[in-house]
Amino acid sequence: MTIARPRRLKTLVGAGNFAFASNDESPVAGARRSVELARKAEAEKITGLFTADLLHADPDGLSGTTGTQEPIVALAALSQVTSHIGLIATVSTTYHHPYNLARLIGTLDHASGGRAAWNAVTSSVGEENFGGDTLPDPAKRYTRATEFIEVVNALFDANDPEAARRGASGSISVDPGKLHRIDYRGEHFQVQGPLNVPPPPQGRPVLFQAGQSAEGVTLGARYAEVVYTSQPTLEAATAFVAELRRQARGFGRGADLPLVMNSFHSVIGDSEADVARRLREKHEKIDYQKGRLKLADMLGGDIDLSDLPLDQPMPQSLLPEIDSVNRRRGRVEIFRRYAQQGLSLRELIIQAQETGHWSVAGTPEQLADALEQRFRAGVLDVISLHGLGNPDQEDLLLNGLLPELRKRSLLDTDYFEGDFRANLELPKPWAVHGQEAVARQVNRR
Repeated sequence: MTIARPRRLKTLVGAGNFAFASNDESPVAGARRSVELARKAEAEKITGLFTADLLHADPDGLSGTTGTQEPIVALAALSQVTSHIGLIATVSTTYHHPYNLARLIGTLDHASGGRAAWNAVTSSVGEENFGGDTLPDPAKRYTRATEFIEVVNALFDANDPEAARRGASGSISVDPGKLHRIDYRGEHFQVQGPLNVPPPPQGRPVLFQAGQSAEGVTLGARYAEVVYTSQPTLEAATAFVAELRRQARGFGRGADLPLVMNSFHSVIGDSEADVARRLREKHEKIDYQKGRLKLADMLGGDIDLSDLPLDQPMPQSLLPEIDSVNRRRGRVEIFRRYAQQGLSLRELIIQAQETGHWSVAGTPEQLADALEQRFRAGVLDVISLHGLGNPDQEDLLLNGLLPELRKRSLLDTDYFEGDFRANLELPKPWAVHGQEAVARQVNRR
């Protein structure tokens, strides 16, 4: 008899950066640090490594080092020095092709022994590098994203699980009769198939999806297994998850799908006085001139905040209408709400440092209280934790917050036997072959 155990909160941390820096003593210094951090995360039983991405060089330096390495290549390297931790690559559905993506993520799943996942985003930047003068509007980006996911799922589902066999010599053979066409015909993609990468260990690598505009919620409700969303308050998180799950039920999905992921921007201190000091020092480091640019970016990028006084509220007349914004509407909505609450420009700039994510400062116990509250409320399943690799915060994360969460039985104490899907406690994807795979995808619209 199998005894079910309570579900636990799943944890992610960011993967390290492999980039060589001009003052490095060795050209592999970045790689060594990335490997060290990945192994440290796995020793702590962190569920997955997450890679964000951007497809341009940020001219104002507002995004730090995001986008300075290709996620799938970086995770492929880390797959060879880890054994259990999941590997999540952010992928643009606007500027990739689904057949190529299925080959890349399928191969990562093989290389990692079933630990691959991809985070589908529609991109808010990068059009200048892909032959376009302007970013496609949100409706077009999400129509393309829908087709993109349908194609990828159909390619993975179409091939027979027995297509590849290993011989006595150790080499594999692939039966072409067990690789099936999908003959997908959509507005954006025409893909015949079959996928020439044999069925990956997970069947389908896990699908994350980031986006919280109305179109993003619908896409996530329909297809995502984990939805990554910015919800700075419990009230906002509760409303978001209720709508997401309502739409998911309408698409015939289970009551607990998709899982919900937040990024937890934390400042950890060992006492309340220490927390106050760390928070004060963090705010003192803010460049408020650069902060004006970052806040303008959070509000769609088309407003000038250069002459506004720091300690007065932003004029409501400067706030853009959501439907007029072409980039990151969900983020714009968050910062519109902040401004409408009467926050001063200084306070808005401080909030912009967290880019609309959930931000909490406190002792390990106080942070654990905040995480437990959302988890027990049923609005949080996966959390991205900050601090690993940060000398100022790593010890408080590894020896403060994580032990406190384990003490409350909120975290897994070991990995499950099996793949990343098993460690997330996600159901196996259904598998059908050939034309039926395409029909199942299209009919879910």
